[in-house]
Amino acid sequence: MNKLQYKFSGGKTTTYYFDADFSYLEKLAGKENAVIITDEHLFSAQPKRFGGWNTIVINAGEQFKVQATVDSIIGQLIGLGADRKTVLVGVGGGVVTDLTGYVAAIYMRGLSFGFVPTSILAMVDASIGGKNGIDVDVYKNMVGTIRQPSFLLYDYSLLKSLPKEEWVNGFAEIIKHAAIRDASLFRELEKNKLTTYQRDKALLAKLIRRNVVIKSDVVAADEFEQGERRLLNFGHTLGHAIENVYELSHGQAISIGMVVASMISEEFASFKETDRVIEVLKRYGLPTLAEFDPKEVMDVLRMDKKKVRDTMNYVMLNKIGQGVVKAIPLVELEKLLQSIITAR
Repeated sequence: MNKLQYKFSGGKTTTYYFDADFSYLEKLAGKENAVIITDEHLFSAQPKRFGGWNTIVINAGEQFKVQATVDSIIGQLIGLGADRKTVLVGVGGGVVTDLTGYVAAIYMRGLSFGFVPTSILAMVDASIGGKNGIDVDVYKNMVGTIRQPSFLLYDYSLLKSLPKEEWVNGFAEIIKHAAIRDASLFRELEKNKLTTYQRDKALLAKLIRRNVVIKSDVVAADEFEQGERRLLNFGHTLGHAIENVYELSHGQAISIGMVVASMISEEFASFKETDRVIEVLKRYGLPTLAEFDPKEVMDVLRMDKKKVRDTMNYVMLNKIGQGVVKAIPLVELEKLLQSIITAR
């Protein structure tokens, strides 16, 4: 096991425990003071791991990342007698970590919390950076907080039962990190394929840590998204708009969003490598095309958190490894989306 620490605003420190064992969780959050939140799939697949822990089991799936689930969790915490000394631990994928962090922020005005991410997506992205929240109708993460976990524990053995589609889902965020910040990682991804990382635990561990560092560096420099942290939204502007409307997985939606953002980058940032983005996404089994209604998408985008009055802060690429944020008038953005759909 090896550790990495990041200090965020207000002196909050998050410790990452890499290549750890689930059993180490008891040293970070003793059973007498902790409540684990997990989903039904993980709980039924690995019941022995939860033995002796106070555990709240929620329904699995993005459709349950809503206020009703939060209310249910809070009710169960009250029933367990949870107080301000209680530590919440989210064990699961991005939905579990988002909900756990959000509940920890609002229950009794704030509890300590940590995560044991169990999917690639959660390990490299969803559990990192302190953004926790819920969806409202088709609007992704419309309600939430920015509050850092005390720890993240990485037990790679939890990935053994991960379905292939969830590996693919997570690699969308890995490709995103490479596209905006790490050209050498992008070249590595172009040379390898999904099975390369699935078969080589050491290479996978190195890849996960590299992505943790990319995202954590960005967040530590701009925790509340006033500047550089916006780059992490590459592919997410359109991706979030189509994810819930068209019932796509997060990775699928973000993949399509990255292709569209690359095409928009050709217009606004003289980007010339859209084909490389498309090819690497295909290499990891991610979609690059989708039929969507630009007007329907724009209705969702008008409520996007990155919108400022009649302008959208859109993440583009100057080149592979160098993301940039540019403001696009919403009227012009709708025309661009229409032209992209027509061209396809």
